[in-house]
Amino acid sequence: MMDKQKIEQGIRLLLEGIGENPEREGLVETPDRIARMYEEICGGMYESAEEHLKKTFTAENAEMVVEKDITFYSMCEHHMMPFYGKVYIAYVPDGKVVGLSKLARTVEVYARRLQLQEKMTVEIADALMKYLAPKGVMVLVEAEHMCMTMRGVKKPGSKTVSVVTRGAFEDNEKLQNMFFRMVRE
Repeated sequence: MMDKQKIEQGIRLLLEGIGENPEREGLVETPDRIARMYEEICGGMYESAEEHLKKTFTAENAEMVVEKDITFYSMCEHHMMPFYGKVYIAYVPDGKVVGLSKLARTVEVYARRLQLQEKMTVEIADALMKYLAPKGVMVLVEAEHMCMTMRGVKKPGSKTVSVVTRGAFEDNEKLQNMFFRMVRE
């Protein structure tokens, strides 16, 4: 688990390092607040997608299931700044489906970590393949990165898109295009 005391010590050092006084009225409780915040926003490090994907339901349907506009917030592991956006998931069942909220919970498991968008996209797709065992999965993530909009090149509104295909989606352009049409509707 996280070491709250180490996080608090680190924040005090950071405040001193930027020339602030960690004992001034507005900052005295900041290390504790930030430590509690990191327990929340990095809590996915201590969760497994398997927990959310293990309860399935029998389904004869073998047509594509799409869950779109799953909002997420994550932290870039390079700058420890937020990136946020939407996740779109499609899968083709192979005899079983999962509750739709479980797809959003799976996104949260991977978003609530220090993360790279490209890695998160792969992790979501691979978890669905491993724990749900569908015929195929396609995941699209579209996000705005504060490390691009607030610092560095300062390009607010720019979006990064990552896509991963597995199984039946890998070489099936028709299935991929159907997914893209559904996502953009």
